[in-house]
Amino acid sequence: MRFGHGYGRWLGGGFGPGERGEHHRGGWGHHERGGGRRRVFDGGELRLVLLALLEEQPRHGYDLIREIEERTGGSYAPSPGVVYPTLTMLDEMGMIDEVKEEGARKRFAITDAGRAHLTEKREEVDALIERLSRMGQDEGRTGAAPIKRAMMGLGMALRDTMIASRGGREDLVHDVAAILDEAARKIERLEK
Repeated sequence: MRFGHGYGRWLGGGFGPGERGEHHRGGWGHHERGGGRRRVFDGGELRLVLLALLEEQPRHGYDLIREIEERTGGSYAPSPGVVYPTLTMLDEMGMIDEVKEEGARKRFAITDAGRAHLTEKREEVDALIERLSRMGQDEGRTGAAPIKRAMMGLGMALRDTMIASRGGREDLVHDVAAILDEAARKIERLEK
């Protein structure tokens, strides 16, 4: 198996926003009719999903992306280009607050106003969370689910490593490339 064009989209989907700023994987390279990606949530629905996840516990933006991707079995991940502006909007609306801590990444927690909004919309929120769960169950029925899950983890690890390498750790980049090259060689040997 050779990894060709489009591989970056399978590494967690964060290498640039997809159509409508979302990354939906219905299968290996599967797209809806017409070549576009299926839209999973509209803007208001994504706000509710993010609020519901923040109600469970404070999280960073990438933690939210990872959680959604895990709940859908790797079949869907909103892009950072959609999640971060939505978090900014929720912050400006007073529904979430940034948790002050060390480090570059911002962690957010839900506010009382955010909890009140979720209470008002509880039926819709429950349906949206159930939709995530159904997507994960559907994805789990396919034979490729373990590979997709592993690639999702790889994508998150690569993303975190690339952020760490911005601090001048060129050796880190070369070490990661060597690991990926070796993994590709091992996978290619499986075909024979």
